[in-house]
Amino acid sequence: MTRNEALDLLRKYVKNENLIKHSIAAEAVMKKLALKLNEDPEKWGLCGLLHDIDVELTAQDIKTHTHKAVEILKENGISQDIIEAVKMHNPVAWEKVSEEPFHIALRAGETVTGLIIATALVYPDKKLSSVKPESVIKRFKDKRFAAGADRSVIMECEKINIPLKDFIDLSLNAMREVSSELGL
Repeated sequence: MTRNEALDLLRKYVKNENLIKHSIAAEAVMKKLALKLNEDPEKWGLCGLLHDIDVELTAQDIKTHTHKAVEILKENGISQDIIEAVKMHNPVAWEKVSEEPFHIALRAGETVTGLIIATALVYPDKKLSSVKPESVIKRFKDKRFAAGADRSVIMECEKINIPLKDFIDLSLNAMREVSSELGL
């Protein structure tokens, strides 16, 4: 499946533009993580783009989110390894935490996007180009800031041998590359 086909498929199920932007941000981060870890950036990017395809269908219910995604992705011929990563980015729904690097990268990568976007939104110009990695790290330490961005999930970056500072640098730079699509 091409990127454009995947984006069309995502848009078929997700109507909220902010959720689309979250998926585009996750795609960008996943591509950079793949390059860093000597993996396939197109496959990892596709996974990031499609990881929340059922988020509106499940009304963001953490206990069912990704169950419908598995069905949708299977019906559309997505490879089993991508389906498994999408499934395992929500361990609550499956009562299982995967330690596969691909799965860890998706969990941490999609979660850090919320922290980075929230950081950009407190800047006067609301632009990713203005955000400094140190600002993201400072806000990471404040548990009240972007409280939905689970710090323990973001810290899983260390399980794939990427220190937090490097992970935030990589993620921020990845998101800057798609800032026009994100409106940031």
